[in-house]
Amino acid sequence: MHVLTDIAHSFREAFFMFWVTLWALILGFGLSGAVQAFVSRSEMEQRLGRRGPREITRATLFGAASSSCSYAASAMAKTLFQRGADFVSSMVFMFASTNLVIELGIVLWVLMGWEFALAEFVGGAIMIVLFVLLARVALKRRETEAARAGLGAGGHEHGAGSTRGRWRERVKSPAGWADAASYTFADAKMLRREMAFGYLVAGFLAVLVPVSFWNEIFLTGHGFWTSLQNVIVGPFIAIISFVCSVGNVPLAAALWHGGISFGGVISFIFADLITLPLLLIYRRYYGRRLMLKLLATFWIVMSAAGLIVEYLFRGLGIEPTHRPDVVAPTEFSWNYTTFLNIVFLVVLAGLWWLARNQQRLGGGAGYAIDPVCGMQVEIANAPAAAEHDGQTVWFCSDHCRHRFEEERARVGALAGR
Repeated sequence: MHVLTDIAHSFREAFFMFWVTLWALILGFGLSGAVQAFVSRSEMEQRLGRRGPREITRATLFGAASSSCSYAASAMAKTLFQRGADFVSSMVFMFASTNLVIELGIVLWVLMGWEFALAEFVGGAIMIVLFVLLARVALKRRETEAARAGLGAGGHEHGAGSTRGRWRERVKSPAGWADAASYTFADAKMLRREMAFGYLVAGFLAVLVPVSFWNEIFLTGHGFWTSLQNVIVGPFIAIISFVCSVGNVPLAAALWHGGISFGGVISFIFADLITLPLLLIYRRYYGRRLMLKLLATFWIVMSAAGLIVEYLFRGLGIEPTHRPDVVAPTEFSWNYTTFLNIVFLVVLAGLWWLARNQQRLGGGAGYAIDPVCGMQVEIANAPAAAEHDGQTVWFCSDHCRHRFEEERARVGALAGR
């Protein structure tokens, strides 16, 4: 009975973490959907061809305006690189896509505090600067150009992107907002497993794992060496946790509750780009040698950015020190969270109506839905495609295309028995 009680408490903890962040998730995904619907990815490709400060700034801004899914970000970065963008600019785009997006900052603020949200954006900028500097030494142009040649010309350009029109026109049209709503639900569907897994694991960690366990993993009470060890170990926890994007925020909250340092939490959040599945994807895209260089480079800049943010915030007197007894309240109450959840559930209903009536409102032109993850894909810039029953199927990434083809092969093998 004691075990069943602990399991029930873990599920309750996970649910209330979700409840506390529900309105923030709706707001974040809604804003992200609007930005994706109104910012042309074709323009991104044309403006990232070099490695200068202007291109790095553009890559950062374009990345912040994209989906927060790590798999989609890695696929888009690969596509940009295939079509002529500089490799470092493409990687900067990927950094910004997963660490400087709106929904991540909002969820961090709500679940952990404004200091963590601010640290995410400040540290993200620091991490990008460090990566650009380190890449000049670690990533040789001949290696990246060889990787580009291995990828081939790539791309699935069919002119569909021209159907979008200018953003000023689209923002005034029902079709544009219907497409934005469709992006909102597609992104939420795409990340549903990561978010569910993140909340559940965080709930179980908060209830079942004692603080003494975390103290065995993360040093405490050793000054600078504590900070250094924590920011190095944080990314390792991310690698083996398999959770990416917004889904690792509940895990970060559980780690903060357990005793990891402020910088360690930030480096853990940054490290959603080096989870094991993504490392395998990098190997497929760029080869084993370049993948290992990316792992080492990413790990160094993520740890360094976490360490710098910790000491910067400490010097400014804004480093958080309070660790809550619980990660989230575990009962309903009439407070601002409940009020905002009700308001944004009404907003969600409106977005659902827009998405459901996308075709009738004139939207959907030039888009397809990835049949594996459910992401809305702009056909002109889809990273992957496959033929199925005489029709072209579009995917957000090669990861989803491979899963689709594996499932088709499995079904074909069963039918042939």
